[in-house]
Amino acid sequence: MKNSFLPLFLVLALFFISCDNDSAIREKAAQTLPKASPQTNTNQMPVSGALAGVQHYICPNNCQGSGGPEQGNCPVCGTAYLHNQAFHANDAQNQVPPTPNPVTPTPTAEPAQNAAGVWHYTCAKGCPGGAGAATACATCGGTLAHNAAYHN
Repeated sequence: MKNSFLPLFLVLALFFISCDNDSAIREKAAQTLPKASPQTNTNQMPVSGALAGVQHYICPNNCQGSGGPEQGNCPVCGTAYLHNQAFHANDAQNQVPPTPNPVTPTPTAEPAQNAAGVWHYTCAKGCPGGAGAATACATCGGTLAHNAAYHN
């Protein structure tokens, strides 16, 4: 029984030592690396007022002064940045809505028959009658075809 606890104790001791060492590395990196301001932009592109303070990529550990416009690693803890969806939500809220398209007047519908009594659309099978649009024939159910004689 004593022999089974010894490996478990060694594994736990190594775990605690490595975690303590990791925090020491983070503290040393935080002291030696320059702090990035929230407004820092490595591409030297202007930061719009709508996006000021909202980074495109952020540190998952929420380190002070981390985040940036592109993927990379946190300068404080070294963790890879995550994509920040709030960056796009903030951008969408501050966009100027597009101007609506001008209203196009709808053409006036032509009558089903002209002054001479000719139908605008007639049945291709020769059924009597017609209509003002390409609808179904009242007699056979086929689609009415355009009658060029209507425009003469």
